Parts: sequence; C-alpha cells; structure tokens
Amino acid sequence: MKIENIKLKNFRNYQSLDLDFSPEINSLVGKNAQGKTNLLEAIYFCCIGKSFRTNREKEMIFGGKESAKIVLKAKNQIREKTIEVQVQKEGKKIVKMDGLNIRRIGDVLGEVPLVIFSPYEMRLVKESPEERRRFMNIDISQTNKKYFYLLSRYDKILDNRNKLLKSTQNKAVILETIDIWNRALAAAGIKIAEERKKFVEEIAPFAMSANKFISNGETLKVEYKGIEVKNEEEYIKKLEKSFEKDFKLGYTTFGPHRDDIDIFLDDVEVKSFGSQGQQRTAALSLKLAELEIIKKRTGEYPILILDDVFSELDPLRRKKLLKFTSRCQTFLSTTEESFCEGKIIKISNGKVI
Repeated sequence: MKIENIKLKNFRNYQSLDLDFSPEINSLVGKNAQGKTNLLEAIYFCCIGKSFRTNREKEMIFGGKESAKIVLKAKNQIREKTIEVQVQKEGKKIVKMDGLNIRRIGDVLGEVPLVIFSPYEMRLVKESPEERRRFMNIDISQTNKKYFYLLSRYDKILDNRNKLLKSTQNKAVILETIDIWNRALAAAGIKIAEERKKFVEEIAPFAMSANKFISNGETLKVEYKGIEVKNEEEYIKKLEKSFEKDFKLGYTTFGPHRDDIDIFLDDVEVKSFGSQGQQRTAALSLKLAELEIIKKRTGEYPILILDDVFSELDPLRRKKLLKFTSRCQTFLSTTEESFCEGKIIKISNGKVI
C-alpha cells in the first residue's frame, strides 16, 4: 500500500491540512516543534489505531476544540483504502474504514501496514521487556489479525485469574475454581508463545543482515526468551507449580505476558553493555527487519516512518539507510534540508509552506 493523501482537522497544531504524498520518499523539513512529528503521528494513528507518543488521545485535539479528525487514503495495484479516525474531547474514538464504522481497532491493523523508527523506539532495546513485547505484538498483529484477538482474549483471562488470586486469603476457595482459568490461559498462552517464537526466528536473519549493512559489520543476534512448554497440559502444570508463589504475590507469574527478546552484538548484550550508538543501530536494524517480515508475509512492503533519525547518524549510515529504504514508501522528518530526499514538504507552525 502507498499513502496518497491525508486530511487533518484540529489535530495537534494543525487546524486544517489537505496533503498529497509521493509514492517514494517524502521529506518533512522544518525547525523543531513545528508539526513534523505531529503529521507522522497522524499517519501512524490511522494505520495502527493508536499514537506512538501518548495514551491520552484527547491531547491530540487542537486547543479548545471538541474533536480532531484524520482521513487517510491509500492504494495498491488492486485496492483502495480510506481510514477515518475522529477523537472526541470526552474520550470517545470513532473509526471508519471505507465509510463503515469499525467497532474493533484490530480490524484496522494490517490494512495499511506500517513500520516506524523514532527516538521513542530506542525503548525497544534500552528499556523493559514490555517494550519488546509491544514490538512483537504490533508486528505480528499487522499480518495476523487472529493473533490480535487472541491477545485480547489472553489479557481478559489473565485479568480474571489475577482477580481471583486477590479475591480472598482463603486458598481452598481459590483452588475450587482456578483450574478453569488455568486451562483457558494455557489454551491462549501457548498459541501466543508459538507465534512469537516463529516471528523472532523469522526476523533474526533479516535483523542480522540489516545491522551488517548499516554498521561496521558487527553480528546482531536476536533470540526469543519465552515460556518453554510443549503442549497445554505442560503449560497447566507450570501454572499449578507456580500457584503458591502466585497466591502470595496476588498475580500470575508464568506466561507470555512475561516474555522478552534477547539482543546481542558480537555476543555482548546490547541492553546492558552496548554503547548508545550500538543500541541505536540494533534498534534500527530490528525495525528494518520488520519491513522484510511484512513483505514476506503479505507480498508488499509496508509504509516506513523515520522520525528525526538522520541527525543521529553519520553521513555514511544516512546514505546506507536511504539505500535500504528505497524499496518502500518512506516518510522522514528532519530539521536539515540537506538530509532530504524525494518530495520535500516544508512545515512551519502546523502549515505546509
């Protein structure tokens, strides 16, 4: 899919915008705090269903207005897609796809596949396992909607099991019903773990290749660090074994909600021992590997967003990155016009000039 046009109404610092895009590279250029990232956020919001910057969606409404609206149009060789998102001041979000109301945001995921790399994405390497689970979840969900709904089911079952663990200090009462939740959790959890393991095994060689291309030849290794069970019965036994610990803590300690990804450069753990440059390159390599996974699974490259990336890269890496990304429609933001390629879109105070 290629994004052809976006319309904004009262979104962030854009009171009104109607903008066409190039199917290749689109360079958003301007000083800081003028609206470049806001425009990229609008694109991401339509494609993924949420912001990459905030969970407080009403923050995206232009000061004092009742709502913000985004309309995005995309197409490929066989179909067109229009996604419309309206965020209302009271917190309600209305999503339409091709004019029809969408009740579940999972129905939008994957319609216009997208990969983003921004300063926020450094969390993928540097911060908690939750960030790496988010990375797996968004990527897998864009190519497998069943996985997205499986995650939702797992989270509800997990929440119910945790509520049961916290409901009483009477262990016998909990043991009377916890087997129901154990079996339901095992049925969903083992499928999530299988999908994540398969995803990491697929993405690892692409990430290694990307890292070698944009770095000095260092070897990047990516390994799934998740639950080790062969079937649902073994999963249930693990839950039963951890019951005493779970009962004391009041929450479930075993399952894919605690998964992680190990990332190494030349056998050194990047999170703890990598330099900032190595961490940035590793994170970028994983993002570039996402392009190849989505291409492999869907037959076409996703949209790529590069938000304020070039200022952190030396000229050689910038050149390599642009060469690597030439295969897909790319949106990049920068304060330096000398970094720009393709269609140049100058932005100042929420306006294209």
